[in-house]
Amino acid sequence: MRILLLAAALLAAPLAEAAERPVVVELFTSQGCSSCPPADAYLTDLAARRDVLPLAFHVTYWNRLGWRDPYSLTAATARQEAYAGRLGETAFTPQMVVDGRSSVIGSRRGEAGAAIAQAKAQAVTGVPVSLSRGGAGLSIAVGPGAGAGRVLLVGFDRRRTTPVGRGENSGRTLTESNIVRSIREVATWRGAPLSLGEGVPAGEDAAVIVQADDGRILGAARL
Repeated sequence: MRILLLAAALLAAPLAEAAERPVVVELFTSQGCSSCPPADAYLTDLAARRDVLPLAFHVTYWNRLGWRDPYSLTAATARQEAYAGRLGETAFTPQMVVDGRSSVIGSRRGEAGAAIAQAKAQAVTGVPVSLSRGGAGLSIAVGPGAGAGRVLLVGFDRRRTTPVGRGENSGRTLTESNIVRSIREVATWRGAPLSLGEGVPAGEDAAVIVQADDGRILGAARL
């Protein structure tokens, strides 16, 4: 009996470990926004943690105000607008969306940290997700679970430094981390295990997110 219990425990441990996931922190930012560098610095600090998946989405609507952010993406603006609709807010920068559930001003470290801690307590278990390199591409595995969601493949650069020539940050040199270069839906997950092979996205690094239709993050992993 003792041997059977030990074997069951050894089998259960990897499954429990796989179900743990990082809290997804999305910062909507722009190099044209003078309020954004403190939030960018906080995201850089978060990038050193493994229990958090911080991603910087550079929006496009600041580009008309003197400086075109070289990392701005139409997809980032669209993603923020979708959150604004779900959360009943107006889009702003620097906006930090935590696990798709709550929104805070990204430069307010205390409020953001509290939101991350709360999300982490709620995300001890989730849909198991793994991401690995396979040949010339990537292998994505999503385990079984309850519910349904979109599987999103995100490519991002770990760190970039940019001298800003115009706009509100004119004359400053900005260092930013985990800058999203691409995001695309690769599958729909409906509760059954799912295995995918995908090409490497634009960016130095990659992550995968499983997100419900209401915006909640169900699972996440990074290389």
